[in-house]
Amino acid sequence: MTLRLHNFFRSSTSVRLRAALNLKGLEYDYIAYQLRRGDTRRPDFLALNPAGLVPALEREDGTVLTQSLAIIEWLEETRPQPALLPADADGRARVRSLAQMIACEIHPLNNLRVLGRLAEQFGADEDAQKEWFTHWVRTTFDALETRLAGDAATGAFCHGDAPGMADLCLYAQVWNNRRFSIETAEWPTIARIFAALDAIPAFRDAAPPNQSDAV
Repeated sequence: MTLRLHNFFRSSTSVRLRAALNLKGLEYDYIAYQLRRGDTRRPDFLALNPAGLVPALEREDGTVLTQSLAIIEWLEETRPQPALLPADADGRARVRSLAQMIACEIHPLNNLRVLGRLAEQFGADEDAQKEWFTHWVRTTFDALETRLAGDAATGAFCHGDAPGMADLCLYAQVWNNRRFSIETAEWPTIARIFAALDAIPAFRDAAPPNQSDAV
């Protein structure tokens, strides 16, 4: 199966999906877009994803999958090994909850479209955008750190000793935080897990600086 990944090197949703594809051992053609240049508003891309968002995963039969967590779930169903979700229902619920803390609570408030709107409509300069971004990261990372540090289900990674869906989201978000110089020192469990993930080639190869379109 030939896959074409339409993505942007710095997009945290794209980082999640690149790492998932790498963990599953799936090769893909890397199709790069520059969001600030408006590449995803072109008619050819809107024909693939009318929302104008990356990532989009295009299959050989022309089917286009969108939304990173939905695509990761599809990968899990079609390529179950190595598993990104635990075998037990309670474990799956926990991992999805941890993943959604980042994917549903941080990312929608801090993505490029939102920051651009803050600047356009409310005149938010770079400092104001950084304050906004940092506030929402800290709000969720404080809670995430407490959950991870206080739960015996946390192991080397977010859940046990194998990386999974929650780790994909955590890894991508920490990289995204670096755009605004947000370091992980105040969240030691998150910092420890990120370091462990960054030592895994499947994750490191998905990191923003290691992409062909990185600038």
